Amino acid sequence: MSVVEHPFDLVLFDLDGTLIDSVPQLALAVNQMLRECGFDEVPEAVVRTWVGNGADTLVQRALAHAGAGEALFATARPAFGRYYQACLLEGLEMYEGVAATLARLATAGYRLAVVTNKPTAFVQPILEALGIAGYFSLWLGGNCLPEKKPHPAPLLHACHELQLSPARTLMVGDSENDVLAAKAAGMRVVGLTYGYNYGRPIADSQPDWVFEHFSGLDTILPG
Repeated sequence: MSVVEHPFDLVLFDLDGTLIDSVPQLALAVNQMLRECGFDEVPEAVVRTWVGNGADTLVQRALAHAGAGEALFATARPAFGRYYQACLLEGLEMYEGVAATLARLATAGYRLAVVTNKPTAFVQPILEALGIAGYFSLWLGGNCLPEKKPHPAPLLHACHELQLSPARTLMVGDSENDVLAAKAAGMRVVGLTYGYNYGRPIADSQPDWVFEHFSGLDTILPG
């Protein structure tokens, strides 16, 4: 029986906009926060354009949209955290093909990890609730290190922890942050078109591959 050679040893995944569509829950929490602060709600489609740089930036963008002063952040940020924790798993879903592809990659012997700008406290409950935590050797949230994506440090830290080479690592994400971080880390990168990239085509960031569906990974990750 022939052995299929793997082009990569490690595959890193972004979370929001790559594995899961978390905008409904984030929008609910943002709007509850805005109401508590005395502002009008915003459409979910608007919140979708704010996602991708972590919770602090999401709250800052919401407050700026509302015309609030920076001083309100100290009150608004904890409020957002409370509301998001309360609705974190309500109606949460993976994108089509994610569960099956992760299962195949894990069975084939690829090491898998999550590198996200999402606060760490939210990552494990999401992965466990969706039944996919066991596929990953580690997950890094946005507050695990001083730097977040697009800085390469989180990606390189994952490689260091798993003792695997960046040159043999593939990053899979949906935003320019993922592409910039991967390139700076010396990794190849897949850009997914269905996620959150501030309304801009992910192809503009020039990832190595662009896929419309998560299962497109099957074409470059055999086994």
